[in-house]
Amino acid sequence: MTNKKILKGTYCVLAYLNSDALISIGKLGEIDFPPGYYVYVGSALNSLLARIKRHLSSDKKLYWHIDYFLGHGDVEVVDVIYAVDDARWECELAREISENSVGIDNFGCSDCKCPSHLFYFEKRDEMEGCCLSSFRKLDLVPERFHSL
Repeated sequence: MTNKKILKGTYCVLAYLNSDALISIGKLGEIDFPPGYYVYVGSALNSLLARIKRHLSSDKKLYWHIDYFLGHGDVEVVDVIYAVDDARWECELAREISENSVGIDNFGCSDCKCPSHLFYFEKRDEMEGCCLSSFRKLDLVPERFHSL
């Protein structure tokens, strides 16, 4: 991990949902999520590590769509992959991941024109492989967050 105090970058939160779940996602309303693996793509251009830690915390105000999803009792974060970079790569990374997955309509993309920033996979190895290769296709160096 880089030693800079305030990092900027793009990240993927990788999560597992162990059963069918109808989850209320803020203004999106209730969404039926099948069991499986999910990748959420985000960015933080002022404090990347603080943003990742916030997503991993259970003690937070529900603000973003991902807060509602990760707050569900049957969802477990299994990994976080990120890349340090001053540019915002969130939408490009979401587009790369979308080519090999199923997007959850309108999730996490209210501030852009993407169809989704949350993607479904049946298998963990496919999810991880897709994330890592998508970072690399954009010439970003993926790192894993080790404080899970």
